[in-house]
Amino acid sequence: MSLAAPHSYARYVAIGDSQTEGVGDGDETRGYRGWADRLAEILAEGRPDLGYANLAVRGRLTARIKAEQLGPALALKPDLVTVMAGMNDLVRPGFDAARIAADIEEMFTELTGAGARVATVTFPDIGRIVPLARRALPRVLELNARIRAAADRHGVVVLDTFPHRVTTDPRLWSGDRLHASPLGHARIAAGMADALGLPGHEGWCGTLPPLPPASVLGAVTGEARWLAGFMGPWLWRRLRGRSSGDGREPKRPALAEVRAPDHERA
Repeated sequence: MSLAAPHSYARYVAIGDSQTEGVGDGDETRGYRGWADRLAEILAEGRPDLGYANLAVRGRLTARIKAEQLGPALALKPDLVTVMAGMNDLVRPGFDAARIAADIEEMFTELTGAGARVATVTFPDIGRIVPLARRALPRVLELNARIRAAADRHGVVVLDTFPHRVTTDPRLWSGDRLHASPLGHARIAAGMADALGLPGHEGWCGTLPPLPPASVLGAVTGEARWLAGFMGPWLWRRLRGRSSGDGREPKRPALAEVRAPDHERA
């Protein structure tokens, strides 16, 4: 029996990139769940007639999210929209925080102007997740500040992940260190529910039990495996001008009823 509190949201649309698509929480065979699906499941507990669409596509830069997903999102006449954009821009050459934030703010403007409640997310310190990205901290800080300011101007709800150390715990990230793990996606969904004022999700940022210390050999082996298995292919795609999202379409382009995952169905 659901103990979820009722709410007013009837039409939820998620836009963004691979995190919103759900990469890291499932696979190509079973499909991807992800934090947006998990949030929709939480919302559906309080309102079973909820319609949910997910327009996110992996690999998308912010400008392309705006160009390809904003219009279809508005056409669905949502009363709740989540916008997660900017991570792919953060790790690209030619990063321009002002331009990225302007695209995000334009989405905020259009969506709130259409009457939707909008929620967004800041980024954690990615250098704690991927040591090679430590120099990206100034980018993260600047983009987060601009996202918060834009959100404040438009009354957008912000799930601020950066201050919470648990958001860089390796157990919240998949083996590629680019996408959240199932646990990480669950924490993001709970954090978004909490930011939206849904009761019962306040513990989303709680710390996990300490990890056992890693040996030097284990750490070196892990880094080598990551470089060969994930970083190398990522760089190769960048050099060829390719994206993991090439040829892909949104997994859930129309509003539809939310169903519990297979393992949770009676």
